[in-house]
Amino acid sequence: MVKTIITCVRHAQGYHNVSTANHALPDPDLTPLGESQCRTLAASFPEPSKITHLVASPLRRTLYTCLLSFPTAVAAGLKVLALPELQETSDLPCDTGSAPSKLQAEFSTGQFAGTVDLSRVEEGWNSKTGRWSPASGAIEARARDARLFLRELGKQGGDGDKEIIVVTHGGYLHYFTEDWDGYGKFTGTGWANTEFRSYEFVDKTGGDQNASLIETKESRARRVGSTKPLTADEQRELRASAERAAADQGFVNGGDNAKL
Repeated sequence: MVKTIITCVRHAQGYHNVSTANHALPDPDLTPLGESQCRTLAASFPEPSKITHLVASPLRRTLYTCLLSFPTAVAAGLKVLALPELQETSDLPCDTGSAPSKLQAEFSTGQFAGTVDLSRVEEGWNSKTGRWSPASGAIEARARDARLFLRELGKQGGDGDKEIIVVTHGGYLHYFTEDWDGYGKFTGTGWANTEFRSYEFVDKTGGDQNASLIETKESRARRVGSTKPLTADEQRELRASAERAAADQGFVNGGDNAKL
C-alpha cells in the first residue's frame, strides 16, 4: 500500500510576528530573520529528495517560506500549489491574503517566475466571509477539506510513497492536524517559525471522511521525546481552552458558526 506522509511546516518569521502593531500590515513579507530561518531549514531538512509535492497557503509569507526552504525540490521542477483552504484563521489584515491578480503579477516575473501554481486561488478566497470566515466551524470545515484534497493528491503521480510538504500558519495548524498539544507556547500557536512535524492518515484505506491525521512516531519522538499521543478527551479539553484564548486575542471566533 502506498504511504503518504504529510509534513507540516509553520511559515518563517513575518513582519507581523515582530509586534502586535504589525498585525495591521496586509499580507506581510518575511523578515530578514525569517529568510535566514528558511535557509537553515533548507540545510537541515532530512532527505529533501523524497519530497513529491509542495503545497502552501496562498499568503505571501507561506509561499516564500516554501520556495526558500525547499530549493532542491523547486529546482527539480516541483511547483508550489497554493491552496486557499490552508489560509490563517483570523480576519486581521496580516492574515488576509492578497487578490489573485496581485499574486499572479508577483509570481510571474523575477526569481520565482513560474514556480507557484495559483490555479485554485479564485476571487473571494480572501474575503474572510462564508467558508473563509474566522468562525471555528468554518475553519474546521476547510481544514477537513484540505486533508481530503491532500489525501487524493497523494494518490497521484505513480505508485511510490509520497511526501507532501504543507506550509501553513500557526493557528490553523492546530485545526488541520487536530492536535492542540502545546497551544499557547507562542502567540496563538504551539508551533515555532519553520518548525516541521510529520503526519500520516489514520485510516490507510481512505474511507475516513474526516481524513484524520496522526503524528508519526518518529516525528513525535524527535519533538517531545515520547511516541504516546494525547487521548481524544485531552485533545478536546485543550481545543476548548485554546479557542477561548484565541477568541480573546481576536484570532478566531470560537462560538460564531453562523458565518458558515
